[in-house]
Amino acid sequence: MAIIDVRNLTKTYCTYKRGSSFTDTLKSFFHREKIIVNAVRDVTFQVDEGQIAGILGPNGAGKSTTIKMLTGTLYPTGGQISVMGYTPFRDRSTYVNHIGAVFGQKSQLIWDIPPIDSFHMNKAIYSIPEKEFRNTLNELTGMFELEDVIEKPTRVLSLGERMKCEFVMAMLHKPKIVFLDEPTIGLDVIAKQKIRSFIKEMNRQGVTFILTTHDLEDVEQLARKVIIINHGQKVFDDTLQNLKMNLGQKKIIRLVLSKPVAEFELNGIKVIEKNSDYEYTLEVSLENNSINSVIKQLSEMCEFSDISIKELPMEKIITEIYENGLKEA
Repeated sequence: MAIIDVRNLTKTYCTYKRGSSFTDTLKSFFHREKIIVNAVRDVTFQVDEGQIAGILGPNGAGKSTTIKMLTGTLYPTGGQISVMGYTPFRDRSTYVNHIGAVFGQKSQLIWDIPPIDSFHMNKAIYSIPEKEFRNTLNELTGMFELEDVIEKPTRVLSLGERMKCEFVMAMLHKPKIVFLDEPTIGLDVIAKQKIRSFIKEMNRQGVTFILTTHDLEDVEQLARKVIIINHGQKVFDDTLQNLKMNLGQKKIIRLVLSKPVAEFELNGIKVIEKNSDYEYTLEVSLENNSINSVIKQLSEMCEFSDISIKELPMEKIITEIYENGLKEA
């Protein structure tokens, strides 16, 4: 059942063009050239209750604009948004009681006071009963091992500690949907893994997550549904597995040769990296060949001491979709 239903969503900005010279500045007082920016254009998608959905796209694609319209902080120019039956920008005063948000580059915590004081502020804002607040706070801080951290001023916390506190802040009122905009940006590997584990646990408890990120490992570890927006338009909306299959069945083969070869002359095999005369990384298309036949051809053409076969990296899949669009059916 769809908990988020977005249809023909559009957001248009009006800005103005002005030159950098003194004359241009002077002219701009009397006449400015208007420029219309289509940040989001006719985007439609649905997210089912209990899903983790990833929204991907390059910088300026319209991801954050879409998230802001879903949270109700931006009015759409056109289209319809229904989240849990609410229209976010119209029903905002009631709607915000059911959602949470974590923005990696914008803090909800107050800089000069400890997170625990910010948590109590949210308790008052959302009218959370004392017993429920204590139970939820103990559960969340225990999962992140923050018992001592939340007593320190926010300004002295590390980025990883602060982001964990941001998640606690967002989850205290037990929202049904949480919007995440670059939640792991700048974090080290350990902090990222802690946050991913937390998201998975909250999702098991029934929370729906909408995630925008440039960290494709976040998507691979968390999301099952992927929406790709490029130049304000939706270019993909399906499962992560179908995203990987979208450009055709391809594999990455890493070879360590026993002795050098002149070149690889096989259909559907492309050398994408040559580390030395003995080490190659190949991209192999399996649309017309099985992996067994490819290995057989390689063994007939060269002698190798080691071989590994992996999926096409997400970075390459996403980059090709950004640059070349979707594979024709």
